[in-house]
Amino acid sequence: MDARDALEALEATGVAGRAAGDGDEVAGVRPRWVALPESAEEIAAVMRVCAAHDLAAVATGGGTKLHWGAPPARCDVLVDLCCMNRVLEHAAGDLVVRAQAGVTVEALARALAEGGQELALDVPVPGTTVGGLLATGIAGPRRFRYGTARDLLIGVTVVLADGTIAKSGGKVVKNVAGYDLGKLFTGSYGTLGIIADATFRLHPLPAARAWVTFTVERPVTETVKPYVYEGRTLDSTSIEAAPALHAVIPAVTESPLEPSAVEVDWPDVAGPCTVAVLVEGAAAAERAKALCSLVGDATGGVVQVSEEPPPWWGRLPEPPGPDEPPGPEGRAADGGEILLEVRNIPYRLAGSFVEPFCAARTADVRAAVRGSLASHVFHVALPPDTEPGRVAGFTGVLRDDMEADGEGRVVVLAAPPEAARRLDRWGRVGALPLMRRVKERFDPDRRLSPGRFVGGI
Repeated sequence: MDARDALEALEATGVAGRAAGDGDEVAGVRPRWVALPESAEEIAAVMRVCAAHDLAAVATGGGTKLHWGAPPARCDVLVDLCCMNRVLEHAAGDLVVRAQAGVTVEALARALAEGGQELALDVPVPGTTVGGLLATGIAGPRRFRYGTARDLLIGVTVVLADGTIAKSGGKVVKNVAGYDLGKLFTGSYGTLGIIADATFRLHPLPAARAWVTFTVERPVTETVKPYVYEGRTLDSTSIEAAPALHAVIPAVTESPLEPSAVEVDWPDVAGPCTVAVLVEGAAAAERAKALCSLVGDATGGVVQVSEEPPPWWGRLPEPPGPDEPPGPEGRAADGGEILLEVRNIPYRLAGSFVEPFCAARTADVRAAVRGSLASHVFHVALPPDTEPGRVAGFTGVLRDDMEADGEGRVVVLAAPPEAARRLDRWGRVGALPLMRRVKERFDPDRRLSPGRFVGGI
């Protein structure tokens, strides 16, 4: 590849651009150039140049999760969608919105609120754009009631590796033509195409909200039982979620009081945790009072009701460790954070909640857990200075326990380079052969975010 010819070809497209700088690194890999398209057609022009000159491209929006996932095998052009930040259409009567990929979720929420509507997603990383939301597939507390972005997406415009513009779905909720293309791209980390705009199904803003919170001082219980082995009396230790959690969570999630989310904040697995339940809509205050009674009877503890969420609500966990102030919004911005996502299924609630405690004790690390006791999706944060070997040990123990029956998943979303080199970020993925075939079909020359996703896709 002749770099000068490639740069001249990029400039000839008329798309704004600049040389890449230190702040443009993708998981530690610095691109050569940054393109700043303002439309799907301009993205397509950039991708046609990439195809002609064998350039690899990575898309970004707010840049909040560029350190997530594996480093790209190569990155020549960073396609920055920050200029594609318009809400294209809000059909309030149809409860549908179409927005460009560079619109932040916060800006979209403000625009929709003027019409008394919302995209019922809680994005746990401030500054996330519509494109980044879909590319990473991240979701927040209310996924329990409303689902994830994948469930609320009804249409998408994408640009493929060869510059082809493809559209799927439409502006009507019941229009399912090409619907699965949007689902396919959600959570693909930009390895199949670049999302230009997306159309979502909306919901009316709830008339009221209330949060019911309580604290569990001992969220984990340990029981030692003697047993006899070859004539010797030995001790067997079992660890499980506290009886209060065992009793409360099913009662709350299955309650006719219809909670929208049930979240836990466990700042250090060696200490207490706080549980918060959100109720929305008509008679939210009365339903919250009924939940107080339900929760109080089971826990015997102090239960509070508030019209405002706890300060930690809808945010990723802050790792335990040094007492110096955290970075902006409490999140590390330099790629030094260590963050895992743990997914499980309902019948293993106790396991999904307790295993981070067991893994932290085994690997001798400190861990913070935050996530959904209703949807069984948790995020685990370790201190950024945790020794790489212990990060690998913690991940290995957690994965052994969670993935033993093939039902759980442990994904390393972010880790420093030294720790990442010792880790399998994605764990066992049964659909990997199919995913490789899909990648081959959409991007046979591995031009889009190569190596960023599972299995080096």
